[in-house]
Amino acid sequence: MILHALSVGPIMANCFIVGCETTRQAAVIDPGADAGRILKKLADEKLTVSYIINTHGHFDHAGANRKLKEATGAILVIHELDRFMLDSLSTTAAMFGMSSENSPPPDQTVQDGDTIQVGAIVMKVLHTPGHTPGGISLLTDGCVFVGDTLFAGSIGRTDFPGGDYDTLISSIRNKLYPLDDNVVVYTGHGPETTIGKEKRFNPFVTGA
Repeated sequence: MILHALSVGPIMANCFIVGCETTRQAAVIDPGADAGRILKKLADEKLTVSYIINTHGHFDHAGANRKLKEATGAILVIHELDRFMLDSLSTTAAMFGMSSENSPPPDQTVQDGDTIQVGAIVMKVLHTPGHTPGGISLLTDGCVFVGDTLFAGSIGRTDFPGGDYDTLISSIRNKLYPLDDNVVVYTGHGPETTIGKEKRFNPFVTGA
């Protein structure tokens, strides 16, 4: 599996490029900004984008959807419960003194247990709400992309509209912590971690 991480936008969200070594097909997870940088990396790696996947509908994870889709024609994917958020990215960004483009509507919505195939790579969708109602994580090949559900030593915020603390903790305990301790966790902000490390040391999720 080809994997590249780019820190994009003023909030430094993590955007991931996941590619199949055999077919050179790729998915872009959470293109929050800096479409030009993302497209250049794809061109440098000779990857063709099949899917653009938003782990949730916040502007710092979806702000480059429009430019990336216009450039690649890739299938845009988000959970059904967050699709409405894509219509108001510019408004929500402005609330934080930033700018963003509204996204096109998704071509496909996903639910818990669905799979997305990119070449030989199969990503399983885990519905992990709490940060947003339609937050998802993507499990594949010994790693999981969790958006803003879980961070190294922390958890996602739940004080935004649609957020819920108890729901977030339940998602972490019931969807992420049952994964193997060696699974690498690629987060929406900051460094990667592992399931085992968070189970042992994350102070926000106790009694798991």
